Order: sequence, then C-alpha cells, then structure tokens
Amino acid sequence: MSKSDFYKHFESKDACFIAAYDAAVEEIRESVLAACAEADGWAERVMAALASLLALLASEPAQARLALVEGLRAGRGIYDRYQEAVQGFVPYLRDGAPAPPEGRPPEATDEAVVGGIASLLARRALAGEIERFERFLPEVAEFALTPYMGTAEARRI
Repeated sequence: MSKSDFYKHFESKDACFIAAYDAAVEEIRESVLAACAEADGWAERVMAALASLLALLASEPAQARLALVEGLRAGRGIYDRYQEAVQGFVPYLRDGAPAPPEGRPPEATDEAVVGGIASLLARRALAGEIERFERFLPEVAEFALTPYMGTAEARRI
C-alpha cells in the first residue's frame, strides 16, 4: 500500500494501530461470548470461553501478540484500551459464579483471575509459545475455577 493510500484510510500510524487493536479485541470478545452462549452452567461457560480464547489466539499468532503484548507497549492510550478490554471480561466470569462453602470470594478475585490469565498469556506469548496456547487449558482453567469451586472440584472439571 502506498503512503498516500494509507493516509486515505488512517490519519496516523497510531490510528491504524488502534483500529487493528480494537478489531483484534472485538474478534476475541465475539469468539468468547459465542462459546459461552453454547454452554450450560457456569463452569462449562468458563471452560468453553477459555478453550475458545486459547484456540483463537493459537490460530492467529499475530493477533495474539497484538492483543496481549503490543497493547501493553504502545503507549498510554492503547494501555488504557488493554485495561478496558481485560476488565470487560470480568462481569462474564462473575455472572453466576458459585460460592464455595467458605463463602463468595471478594469481588477483586474476579478482576485478579481475568487479569492473571491475560498476564500469563502475555508472558507465554513473549516466550514464543502462542501456537501451543491450547495445551495450557487445564492449567488456566484450574486457575480460573479454583477460587469459586475449590481446588479439588476445579481439577476434576
């Protein structure tokens, strides 16, 4: 694409990056929500969401790197978008979550779980492991389910 064609579509390189980032995040959101819609029960929705997320990212390494790594490096505006995207998944985790016998974990747990998954995947992406993301499903699922179901039940699922 010529420089003049590029600037017909975007006012700057930053605007192009933001458009690509937003498109990547939206595709992730649509994939995760579609997977959740097909599952019954909270734990099944979490498992379906995680499986969908990991499969999508593994199949699209450039998109995974854009969403998980470059969004943290591209400056404050994109970092804020990254934080909004991560926080946008918190209500889906929280909705219908069971309370273990000792009671519902603090609301900050929901944010910590979603943020922890994003952080784990970003580190794995930096390590060049994007194509193997799907093999992390048991580990990531146990991390996501344990605060709500206890370790034994999370491992069983």
